[in-house]
Amino acid sequence: MENVVRLNRIPRAAAAAAALLLAAACGSSGSGGSSATGLNPPALKAPTKLGATEGQVNLIAWAGYVEDGSNDPKADWVHGFEKQTGCQVHSKVAASSDEMVKLMKTGEYDAVSASGDASLRLIASGDAAPVNTALVPNYKDIFPGLKNGAWNSVKGRMYGIPHGRGANLLMYNTGKVRPAPTSWSAVFDDAAPYKGHVTAYDSPIYIADAALYLKATKPELKITNPYALDQKQFDAAVALLKQQNKNIGEYWSDYLKEVSAFKSGDSLVGSTWQVIANLAASEGAKVKAFVPKEGSTGWSDTWMVYSKAKHPNCAYKWLNWIVSPKVNAQVAEYFGEAPANSRACAETSDKSFCTVYHAADESYWKKIAFWNTPIAQCLDGRTDVKCVPYDQWVQAWTEIKG
Repeated sequence: MENVVRLNRIPRAAAAAAALLLAAACGSSGSGGSSATGLNPPALKAPTKLGATEGQVNLIAWAGYVEDGSNDPKADWVHGFEKQTGCQVHSKVAASSDEMVKLMKTGEYDAVSASGDASLRLIASGDAAPVNTALVPNYKDIFPGLKNGAWNSVKGRMYGIPHGRGANLLMYNTGKVRPAPTSWSAVFDDAAPYKGHVTAYDSPIYIADAALYLKATKPELKITNPYALDQKQFDAAVALLKQQNKNIGEYWSDYLKEVSAFKSGDSLVGSTWQVIANLAASEGAKVKAFVPKEGSTGWSDTWMVYSKAKHPNCAYKWLNWIVSPKVNAQVAEYFGEAPANSRACAETSDKSFCTVYHAADESYWKKIAFWNTPIAQCLDGRTDVKCVPYDQWVQAWTEIKG
C-alpha cells in the first residue's frame, strides 16, 4: 500500500488574528449558543436544492486527499469526478490548519478538508456554511460516530461532510521497553528510564494529550474535556509537559523521521499514528502501537463549503464523490486512515485494512477525543470560568520546548 501522510496536521505558529476573530465571533457571554461549544456562529443558510454545475471547483486539501495520478498513477480519483460531473478540479495542498484557514478567507476556494482544530474557527467566523446533508446522498452511509461531532456541528447542524479519522497512539520498542506499557505514564510520569529516547508530537495541540492523561490520573483537577481547560487545569498540563521535556529526545512532525528514529533506536517510546506504526514495522522496527487505558486524542477531517463559494454546486458534487464508497476507500488506503463511509470497507484492496484501522469499531472511537479548537468559551459547557484559548496554547508550547 502506498501512503501519503501529511507532515503536519497542526500549525506550528499562532494565528493571533484567528484567535481574535474567534473571540469576536463567539461573543462574550455565550448566551444562546450551543452548550457543546459555546459558539454563536453567523446565521447562515444551507442550500435547499442544487442548480447547474459551474464547470469547476477550487479545493484546499491535505496532501493525498485530491489525487489525479500525477503523484502516483494508481492514485487518481479526480479524473473520474471530472468526467462524471463536468467540474474541473483545481486544488492546493495546505501544510497546516492555519494555512487552510487563511486560504479560505481569500474567497478563492469553494471547499476545504479541515481538521478539527480548523473547522471550529471556520464555523465561528462564518467562512464555513452549514451543509444540507440531504443534498449529499452518500452521507447516509457515514459512520454515526462521525456525525454531529463537537468539531463539525453546532446546535445539531452539520457544517461539513466527514472524510476520515485516526487516533494518536502510543508506540514502543517491544525489545527495550519492558514491561509492555499500558498507560500514557510511559511518556509522562514513568519516562525517566528512557530519558533521551522519548518522542512526542511537535504541536501545541499535544497539550491535550497531557490533559487527557491528567483527566484520568488527577481527578481533583476535574478535567472533562482535554480541549476545555481553565487556567488551573491548563497550568497542570503545561507543568507535566515541562517535566516530560527533560526526557524527550526529539519532537516529531515528519512521519519519515519518526520511522527512522524507531528503526535506529533513537526513539523507544512516544506518540504516533497507525500508518507510521505499520510503516516502521514493515521496515523491520520492533514496535507495537495501541490506545492506552486512558484513551487517546485523534483527528477527524471534514469537507466544508465556503459560505460565499463561487462554485457551490460543483462543491456539493465533490463532497458526495469523495465520500462515495469506492473513492473513500481509495483515499483511506492511500493516505492511511479509517474511511468515513461504512460501505468503503468492502472496496479496499487490502481486505484487512478496515480491521487494522478500526474503521467500523465504534467502541474503539469512543475512546478517542478528537481534536477541537480551544476557545475562551469552555467547550465542556462550563460558564462559571473562562478556558484558555488556542493562541495561549501556542505560547505555552514554545515555553515547554524551551
